[in-house]
Amino acid sequence: MTQFVKAVLFDLDGTLIDTAADFVRIIGKMSLENGWQAPPEADIREQVSAGASAMVQLMLRHNDQLDVSEEDLLNFRQQFLDDYEADICVDSCVFAELEEVLTELEQKGVPWGIVTNKPRYLAEKLLGQMQLDERCAALVCPDDVSRSKPDPEPMYMALEKLAIPRGAAGCVIYVGDHIRDIEAGNAAGMPTILAAYGYIPSDEQKSLKKWGADYITDTPKQLNKLLLSSGKFEYL
Repeated sequence: MTQFVKAVLFDLDGTLIDTAADFVRIIGKMSLENGWQAPPEADIREQVSAGASAMVQLMLRHNDQLDVSEEDLLNFRQQFLDDYEADICVDSCVFAELEEVLTELEQKGVPWGIVTNKPRYLAEKLLGQMQLDERCAALVCPDDVSRSKPDPEPMYMALEKLAIPRGAAGCVIYVGDHIRDIEAGNAAGMPTILAAYGYIPSDEQKSLKKWGADYITDTPKQLNKLLLSSGKFEYL
């Protein structure tokens, strides 16, 4: 059965943009400055969706720094954020095959947007440096709402920014790589696609079907095919 689509929304890190390489670079820099070994890249990637604190804590655990004070932990976290803001887009890129998705949506006159748990000041800077800011029809960040994903409030705000009534949420796809993305999209009444190629911890890989997504895509290429050539969606 073909589903009519008015807009497509994406999570940011791990879904639309592969930002992990910049986080790996920064954790490596911080580790070197402290005379430590950097955690494996794969381990850092799995912590991206959990945020800056999780990546810093991974670095500390990897180097047996288990007695760090709360103040020092906050200082490490702030250093991480400052370093990231200063060089936010050295190695980040749109996932392969997804640039074609964005371009084709634009050619069809279908707006696309981003609903992310990334702070607005960082999301805006990243999109600006990647020249996606003027193409993105709606950006919703935690700063904009009182309740972040998995609550549906950010999804409703995205609909408002797109001038789409809540009653038409079933015509707006949401794509994400975290269970909170799927829960938020489902709660808002949107068709959901799990980007299983994203930053998902290995111990959660076996439970992905239980997250309740309408579709699961294992690669950006699969997501491209599902959105553009599967015949499951017709764009209005």
